[in-house]
Amino acid sequence: MVVAGDDALAHRLAAELRGVYGERVTLVVPPAQHGVRPPVVGRTRATALLDRVSAAVNRASGNGNGNGNGGGAGAGNGEAGGVRTGEAPGSERVLEAAELTESVLAYAGVERAAALALVYDDDETNIRAALTARRLNPRIRLVLRLYNRRLGQHIEALLDQASALANAAAAADSALAAGADAGAASGPDAARADGGVEAFDASTTVLSDADTAAPALAATAVAGTSKVVQTDGLMLRAVERPPPGPGEVADPGLCTLALLSATTNDPAGADGSESSGAQGPQLLPDERAVAAATGRGTVVLENVAYSGPELNAGRGVVPWFGSLLSRRLRWSFVGLVACVIGLAVASMLVTREPPLQATYLTLLDLFAINDPAIGQPLGRQILQLCSGVVGLLLLPVLLAAVLEALGTFRSGSALRKPPRGLSGHVVLLGVGKIGTRVLARLRELRIPVVCVEADPEARGLALARRLRVPVVLGDVTQEGVLEAAKIHRAHALLALTSADTTNLEAVLYARTVQPDLRVVLRLYDDDFATAVYRTLRAAHPDALTRSRSVSHLAAPAFAGAMMGRQILGAIPVERRVLLFAAVDVGGHPQLEGRTVGEAFRAGAWRVLALDTATPGGRRAAPASASSASRGPGLVWDLPSTYVLRAEDRVVLAATRRGLAELLGRRPRQRTEA
Repeated sequence: MVVAGDDALAHRLAAELRGVYGERVTLVVPPAQHGVRPPVVGRTRATALLDRVSAAVNRASGNGNGNGNGGGAGAGNGEAGGVRTGEAPGSERVLEAAELTESVLAYAGVERAAALALVYDDDETNIRAALTARRLNPRIRLVLRLYNRRLGQHIEALLDQASALANAAAAADSALAAGADAGAASGPDAARADGGVEAFDASTTVLSDADTAAPALAATAVAGTSKVVQTDGLMLRAVERPPPGPGEVADPGLCTLALLSATTNDPAGADGSESSGAQGPQLLPDERAVAAATGRGTVVLENVAYSGPELNAGRGVVPWFGSLLSRRLRWSFVGLVACVIGLAVASMLVTREPPLQATYLTLLDLFAINDPAIGQPLGRQILQLCSGVVGLLLLPVLLAAVLEALGTFRSGSALRKPPRGLSGHVVLLGVGKIGTRVLARLRELRIPVVCVEADPEARGLALARRLRVPVVLGDVTQEGVLEAAKIHRAHALLALTSADTTNLEAVLYARTVQPDLRVVLRLYDDDFATAVYRTLRAAHPDALTRSRSVSHLAAPAFAGAMMGRQILGAIPVERRVLLFAAVDVGGHPQLEGRTVGEAFRAGAWRVLALDTATPGGRRAAPASASSASRGPGLVWDLPSTYVLRAEDRVVLAATRRGLAELLGRRPRQRTEA
């Protein structure tokens, strides 16, 4: 496996492949002096990492002994010295390159690699390298990190088409060569000839770390918000539920995905991680563990369905009208209309006129274009005077509506300021790549948001302007910026900038203003995050604090895609990650021929739904499944007695190590040098 990147995601992805899947990994990173500057705090760990990288490079470049292969392997590789062919599972080779050129890709072994992940922060760099890698090795599996969704779809189709054409041409050439040498090839030579036409999974997968992490970050900021994984028209919704009270029975939903930590404190730091032991969270527990877990919160699956394409419905008259006029002005119009209706009814009762005629006379009086009611009954004269007063009130309202509409058109391209009475909102600090996706997710949930951004050219300001989200432009470390965002009346603070110190400073200051404020920090260094959250938890035991690392949430999805499986998404369970994947049953003895109940392995994987709409595997839904559980090509309430067949395609939840075991790769093992 080859991983190339310039930030934390590359290192975490390499560690995921090496530690969980036991793969041999070549990591390509920029030189230390040109790479990402390590955080101001936690420099000791960053320095140790750079020392380890340098040592690995020195070992790789100086490996001339060979381990049983002698100089033959080195000679066979030409000038690609240092590329060890006998590396043990779980080993890692680190290369430093300022630019990811064709020679660098060749030196990293792309021509022989099974998969390549391009996770640079720049989309153009990833696209250029992907095109080069596809030319070097048409059979390599590519995983790209792209922020632009639409461009990613086109690039994915283009690279897959190029791979298909190259493989077809290679297969034709191999067939011709095999036919010409049919009498001469035998034994190992014949095996190699057959291997030339073997089908390879040369797929291209485009992922976005921002899209993977945004739902989790948005859900963390708002209590009771569901954890939603939505991709390719498939939506999985899970929710975190508190422990049931005395005498209450917890609702298990469709199934229990996880048991939360057995501590009443807010999980942070090492709590809630894999090192927490029996007191930590349990992913995919069985029924016995769920029944025995008293006093623990749970994460349950609520729904699995096809979300389908969104209907492109019009905005309608009311939303269009509301975007032009303020709420106060709209209520003024409602009051005037009510007055007109009341005057029309009173005129009908007094003058005995038909309803249409009475309404007409009222409107004439309202606009002062009717004759004076001289010589008419007293009731008619009083109504005419009241209609004139309402008409006088209508004139300033109409003038205000015109001015406000003009102001709306004029300020359509300007950023809104937080309104005076705003409260219970979420303050979003930083609208870069991650912040933009989180902002879109929060607005989908109809949660009021105020953005704080120091860069007037930030990526997410265009979205905030289009969604009419209030924005405060300014450096959050300066006095008065958070106050302008109404932090003292906010419900939560999301500090999502790329600078650890900025996020920490914003949270510490916000806690001095509102001690019980719910905060979510994006921090790079895990050891530093552990120390920070334990301190914040001790100082503010009644306030909720969460640490979320984007690379920690995204790395399992990228690793699963490199292994050739479609990872639908991931949800955080405290400081662990639960994956959702679409898997073909065929070729997996842990699933094929087993019932749904037998295929379930506690703490590893669990089948959630059956996809009957996949090509080549369209089958009728099981008769024992309820009609309410049947979607368009999806059955999510499978009976435990249903037997999985090779042509089935299932949606399952899995832990990182469970998915690695299910993929059938070699188990993780350590070898002595």
